[in-house]
Parts: sequence; C-alpha cells; structure tokens
Amino acid sequence: MAEPHVIAALVKRRSDLTGEIEHSQRRTRTLLEDLEHLDATIRQFDPDYKLEDIRPKGFRPPSDWASRGEVSRTVLGMLRQASEPMTTRDIALAIMKRRGLNTADDKMVRKMTKRAGVALRAQRNNGLISSQNGTGLYMMWTM
Repeated sequence: MAEPHVIAALVKRRSDLTGEIEHSQRRTRTLLEDLEHLDATIRQFDPDYKLEDIRPKGFRPPSDWASRGEVSRTVLGMLRQASEPMTTRDIALAIMKRRGLNTADDKMVRKMTKRAGVALRAQRNNGLISSQNGTGLYMMWTM
C-alpha cells in the first residue's frame, strides 16, 4: 500500500502540471489570435506581402532564469551542508558556479546576490534559517 504523503505529493504535482498546461494553452490561443490580427494588419498595408517569408525569431530565456523555488531550494541545501555561516555573496557565487554562470561578470553577480538575498530573507521569515550581521554589507546566514 502506498504511503499517504507520497500520494498527496503526487496528486499536488499532477494538479500543478494540469494547471500549467491549461495556462499554456490559453496563452497559446491568445498568441495565435494576436498573430492573426497582425497578419491582417500587414495585409491591409501590403496585400501581396508573403507572410510565410517571415522567419520566426527563436526564444531564448536568459541563462540566469530559475524555475519557481529553485533558488530557495539551492540556498537551503547549501546552508545545510555549510560548516560555518555563509554571506549572501558567497551563496550567490556558489549558485552561479553550480549553474555554470560566469562568476567574473559583476552585473550577474549583483543580480544573483539580490535573488539569493530575497530567497534567504523569505526563508528567515519562515523560521528555517537565521542571519546575523557580517563584515561589510553582507549578512551571515546559518541553518
């Protein structure tokens, strides 16, 4: 017999996926309608324009995107394994290394430090981690 908590987690995940699929389908319908309207507008200005010659532009999400909750899970995992408190910046750099991002890119480091800080503060507010003032501008974080 299956464990109730396993079944509950699987049911929740299935519910999440079906909701996401429905959202994606609604979004696709909206995009197709927008495309039809745009095609009609182009034809108004040039009825002979070959719409099929317009090549689609590839969508590439930024390499620093993370799925919902991924940063929080990563931060908690790092703090569980840490033998001493870590700064927000150290955590951000570790996340970047783990994801194969360029740690020499100062703009990206600042962005990831902000994201890590948001995740850390949320987890502190949930009572899962604690913080203390560190040296410089960064907080020190522990489980």
